[in-house]
Amino acid sequence: MPTRFALAASLAVLFAAPALSRADSQPPLAVASASFTPGTPIPRRFTCDGGNVSPELHWSAPPAGAKSLALVVEDPDAPVLFTHWILYNLPPQTRSLPENASAQMDLPPGASQGINNFGAIGYGGPCPPPGRPHRYVFRIYALDARLDFPAGITRVQFDAAIRGHLLASGSTMAIFGH
Repeated sequence: MPTRFALAASLAVLFAAPALSRADSQPPLAVASASFTPGTPIPRRFTCDGGNVSPELHWSAPPAGAKSLALVVEDPDAPVLFTHWILYNLPPQTRSLPENASAQMDLPPGASQGINNFGAIGYGGPCPPPGRPHRYVFRIYALDARLDFPAGITRVQFDAAIRGHLLASGSTMAIFGH
């Protein structure tokens, strides 16, 4: 019986190994913004109370082998994870996005945007209900593939598409409340 258990345990480890993310072995991407200081309130200009303008973001170089970059902005404090922006197929040499990049004309060539939880394509700024401030996480992903989707993918499609393709990631966070 111990031999069967040892064999089963060895097989479980062997088959689980490919499921481990290659991102775990890479240093995280450094992500920052000239539009806000990490952990502090995001200026109203970038929220639903202001211009709903996407903030400036910049990040460090992805690891070798990156074929594309993706960005997700999410509110983990909403009752259900709320997605504010999905941007994918950024060229891997891209190191920044200017303010208001969500406007199609400001996106790098080949980049596409997904549908946010407001039901629109592009950036939808922080807009929590009254109460305690929510956190807004701006996460960059380095992927070993381009995503084969036209503009308008959903978060579920995005998450499924990047599974097994993540090389590295990094994030920064701001808060906002009413």
